[in-house]
Amino acid sequence: MMSMTFGVSSNVTLLFKSWDVHSPAGMVLSVFVVLLLTVFYEVLKVWRVWLGSSSKLAQPPSPYAAPPSSRSESSSVLDSSPSESSLTPVETPPQTPSTRTSWLLHVIQTVLHVLQVSLGYMLMLCVMSYNTWIFLGVIVGSVLGYFISFPIVDQM
Repeated sequence: MMSMTFGVSSNVTLLFKSWDVHSPAGMVLSVFVVLLLTVFYEVLKVWRVWLGSSSKLAQPPSPYAAPPSSRSESSSVLDSSPSESSLTPVETPPQTPSTRTSWLLHVIQTVLHVLQVSLGYMLMLCVMSYNTWIFLGVIVGSVLGYFISFPIVDQM
């Protein structure tokens, strides 16, 4: 029966029977792999946010955009006062992204979501091995992934 308390053993089975660790070197390698998977998980989150924000940038502008000003600085008071023609909305030609592009973006977002959820559950199962070293690998990987990738979100 599997122990339900954290331990510091170098013997653990992770995710699959073939990922059976029996040595300190194997444990170090396993912690490193789990750490990299966790960093990749954090990068996936940022990538999905970036794709979502870039798809919003591709949306068409509002049809009520102000018309470009072609008047000179020396306009009279009457020219600068609101009139019926300056209050009507300016029709801009629709600049919607093609349906194919939006579907492709949606498919990419869906694949990334499935990958992120699957990877998250795999990392949760790694933590549920109740091995302290694996747990620390997930925590450190999450911290590193957040530290590396989330400043990119601020630049969006």
